Amino acid sequence: MQKLYITDLDHTFLQSTQRVSDFSKKIWNQKADHALLSIATARSFSKSYEFLKGLSLKVPLILLDGAMVATSDKKLIDVKTLSKELSCAIIDESNSFEIEPFVISLNDHQSLEETFAIPPLLNNYQSYLIEHNYATDKRLSFHKKIEGADDTLKIVYMGEENQLRPLAEHLKKVFGDSIEVKLAPENYMNCYFLTILHPLGDKAHALNSVHEYLNRSTEDTTVFGDSLNDIGMFRLAGTSIAVNNALNEVKEIADIVLKETNDEDGVAHYLKKDINSN
Repeated sequence: MQKLYITDLDHTFLQSTQRVSDFSKKIWNQKADHALLSIATARSFSKSYEFLKGLSLKVPLILLDGAMVATSDKKLIDVKTLSKELSCAIIDESNSFEIEPFVISLNDHQSLEETFAIPPLLNNYQSYLIEHNYATDKRLSFHKKIEGADDTLKIVYMGEENQLRPLAEHLKKVFGDSIEVKLAPENYMNCYFLTILHPLGDKAHALNSVHEYLNRSTEDTTVFGDSLNDIGMFRLAGTSIAVNNALNEVKEIADIVLKETNDEDGVAHYLKKDINSN
């Protein structure tokens, strides 16, 4: 039976230039002849597919931190969303912290079309992200007042840790088990991301969905990652591997820590070691 390999994208499989190297593409496609390969990312379907152009993608993709699982031909396997009522309540609770989020929602279950709702007031980190990464993105929707949507995939705050950590603790206290709260550093921008998801919308639960879809066991699964949102997946998989640039918290629980970083194609070098092995 073919083994399953799933890698995070940013800071893990993608280089810091936010691209997949030619070497990684070559090794991925060679390995795909002998094993099952996929991704688990905070990125959306459209952005992930853009990064992975030219790669063999036969296995469902874990997207948006685990809120969505879909095949490369847009077959929706699983999706976990927040209701509009809950999303609006979360945003209302954050008003006293003087920060507004991006709201990513699912418009259509067939096309997997998403909307990125943008608030009227942006901090420096949010403005930089929009200007440098999403300036021409047709999914952007600018709002005079930011609100939740009927199918909210995730709510994302950007800022300094000393601003977002109190907000994270406040939201946990108010909403408890009705939401998943993830606070983690974002090294591309030297800030923090606070992501609010459905309580079953994380990478670990999404990985279970992939296992069920493929009829595979956790023991035959190897995962790669670098950040806090990979930890649940690490604990579930048979083998967990951290790239050398991973956060220390991730390295501490990994079965293997690679000598290479993401910029040194650590994932691809690991896959290359036994290219013909299942």
